Amino acid sequence: MLYWLTTFSDDGGFYNLFRYITFRTGGAFFTALVFGFIFGRPLINLLRRKQGKGQPIRGDGPESHLSKVGTPTMGGVLILGGLVVSTFLWARLDNPYVWIVLAVTMGFGAIGFADDYAKVSKHTTNGVPGKVRLALGFFIAAVAAGLAAFAHPPELTNTLALPFLKDTLLNLGILFFPFAMLVIVGAANAVNLTDGLDGLAIMPVMIAAGTLGVISYAVGRVDFATYLDVHYVPGTGELLVFTAGLIGGGLGFLWYNAPPAAVFMGDTGSLALGGALGAIAVATKHEIVLAIVGGLFVVEALSVIIQVFYFKRTGKRVFLMAPIHHHFEKRGWAEPQIVIRFWIISLILALIGLATLKIR
Repeated sequence: MLYWLTTFSDDGGFYNLFRYITFRTGGAFFTALVFGFIFGRPLINLLRRKQGKGQPIRGDGPESHLSKVGTPTMGGVLILGGLVVSTFLWARLDNPYVWIVLAVTMGFGAIGFADDYAKVSKHTTNGVPGKVRLALGFFIAAVAAGLAAFAHPPELTNTLALPFLKDTLLNLGILFFPFAMLVIVGAANAVNLTDGLDGLAIMPVMIAAGTLGVISYAVGRVDFATYLDVHYVPGTGELLVFTAGLIGGGLGFLWYNAPPAAVFMGDTGSLALGGALGAIAVATKHEIVLAIVGGLFVVEALSVIIQVFYFKRTGKRVFLMAPIHHHFEKRGWAEPQIVIRFWIISLILALIGLATLKIR
């Protein structure tokens, strides 16, 4: 919205600053951060009054989680509120990628909100049926994949870029759509599975978002794309503003989610943020790099898949409990120890993901 102030800057005056993505990125970050600080405590108080008993805690989970009874959920509303406000204020609203990623984020946020509401209103750990959640998620992802394919340059439409390989594109044809859908839905649910400890999911999400933001900026500039030998995707640089809003909103939320958490993000936040990461990866043609940058989420999801598959086949468990962060809890690791070590792993994976930009 503020970008339109550049119409008054023909003489190169103050309003010309709004032309620069870097300036608007800083504005988006601080807008979302301040939003979180201002509205965080009032929102938590409101959620506590409305939810009463807070998020239902699984009785078969780690014993340490029983102390979290009464903690309100749906804190993802705080992140999404700051993200939406900052994006509308600072991003170029004539950019299709901004609308695609924002729509995916809010769509998955709506699914998560419905799931959280069902849980707290019925005081049960069972929310919206899994098949319904998946069906809605795939529908949103299908629309996003179609819009992304339409927005991409003709030479990139329905293609898959391979990291570490220069000028290599696989033409997936119509298979691009189910592939993109799997990326978006998979990312959303992987982040959802990771959100099991105070602060565990939000920091890796911010790290991944920052990494994808840098990638978006690089592939959205022809000079950077040429220097790095990556595929130029005009317009994606604007997603850096979006990711800055996500990071600012995430930090504002982490202020209240730090152990012991005053609020949980719930499915409202985890599904929305995961969907956002997947949509950015599809928009920038860095779907495989997302699997590297978000490797922690991949491992969390795989641990659940392996556990379920192995238990159904043998009646035995590979892990003491899945997702894998609960396995380490069962082994006696303290919650802060798990969280901080997982943050470190996320940072290392993000650096490896960034390295794919140049190692070709």
